[in-house]
Amino acid sequence: MDILFQNNTDTHVNSQLISEVIKAVLDYENVTDNCEISVTITDNNEIHALNLRYRKIDRPTDVLSFPLIDFDKEGLPDDGSKAYLGDIVISIEKAAEQAEEYGHSLDRELGFLTAHSMLHLLGYDHIKPDEEKVMFGKQEEILKKIGLRR
Repeated sequence: MDILFQNNTDTHVNSQLISEVIKAVLDYENVTDNCEISVTITDNNEIHALNLRYRKIDRPTDVLSFPLIDFDKEGLPDDGSKAYLGDIVISIEKAAEQAEEYGHSLDRELGFLTAHSMLHLLGYDHIKPDEEKVMFGKQEEILKKIGLRR
C-alpha cells in the first residue's frame, strides 16, 4: 500500500494513524493492499476552493474524496497491477472544530474522516438512507476495531 501524504498546514497530523485507518478499511473490505491513495491535509480556505470548483458548493467542508475507480462500471484490477484508488483531502481546521463539537479527540475525528473518505473511494455513498445506514455502520465498525471510539 502506497500512501502519498502531504500536509499543507503548520499543524502536526498523525500520519501513522491515517495509514492505520486506511489499512483497516482495506482489510475490512477485503481489498488488496496493492493500491495507492493520496492524502492531503489542508486548511478551510483551500478545501473551500476545491469544494466550490468540484462540487459547486461555496463553503468549506471537512473532507473531499476523489475516487479514480467507478465501481458502478468497473472493479479493482484482477491482474495483480496496482490499484490507484484516488485522493482524500481533509481540512484540519474543520476536523478540529468538529472534534471539539462532538467532544472527542482530533485523532478520532481524523480517523472518522479518513474511514469515511476511504469508503467513498471504494464506491460507497450515503445519498439514500439505506446507503447511509450501510456506510456509516461500516465506518463505526472499522473505527471500533482499531480503538477509535467516540
